[in-house]
Amino acid sequence: MKSLAATLALATTVAAHGYVNNALIGGKDYTFYQPYADPYMNPKVARVSRPIQGNGPVENLAISDVQCGGYAAGGIAGSSPAALHADVAAGSDVKLFWTLWPDSHVGPTVTYMAKCPDTGCDKWMPESQAVWFKVQEDGRVGTSTTWGATALMKSGGSVTYTVPKCIPSGYYLVRHEIIALHSAYAYPGAQFYPGCHQLKVSGGGNTTPSGLVSFPGAYKATDPGITVDAYKAQAYTIPGPKKFTC
Repeated sequence: MKSLAATLALATTVAAHGYVNNALIGGKDYTFYQPYADPYMNPKVARVSRPIQGNGPVENLAISDVQCGGYAAGGIAGSSPAALHADVAAGSDVKLFWTLWPDSHVGPTVTYMAKCPDTGCDKWMPESQAVWFKVQEDGRVGTSTTWGATALMKSGGSVTYTVPKCIPSGYYLVRHEIIALHSAYAYPGAQFYPGCHQLKVSGGGNTTPSGLVSFPGAYKATDPGITVDAYKAQAYTIPGPKKFTC
């Protein structure tokens, strides 16, 4: 097994992409899964976020990695449930802080939620079930060079999503991603940087979202929001279902 120091050194040689480093949830700061440190920690660190493959992308929309990250495609176990849940009130904002994002990787930010069993998310995997509803999306500003990911191209940049006020209280899995479109005009197309974290929502309502989607399944490689040439001045359509609103 590589030492932690060797792994960190290797990480610096990998083309810099990114992942969510930490989040502000319910007024508390949570450090998310650290892919170049957590696998080597003993004892294991308990997180609210699920394991990811590192700072690299998922490029195949047909595999389980597109859901929450992981590296099942490489013969290594993909993502798995986290040990903890972050407490948050329905209707409140959650801020996600990414590692510094490269300015060549333009594209949208998108966030989904899925209702976990009443016992929690810590032993649950959605697998291929249609359980996800979209709660945040930020694409292109008109035909400009400003994208959802643009805010993350400077130190301290973040993405904010709001936990819908009307959804029932309980446990939820959140899937958040950047879709990098810098190579979308050439096969294999866009690159996906997903990750998942677990919430315990309180003070909710009684509206159950409909029109749920699955991952894999929500996106097709031929979707206009995936095949688009991001360097042309044209309107952009974010892939996936319509955003859920109360």
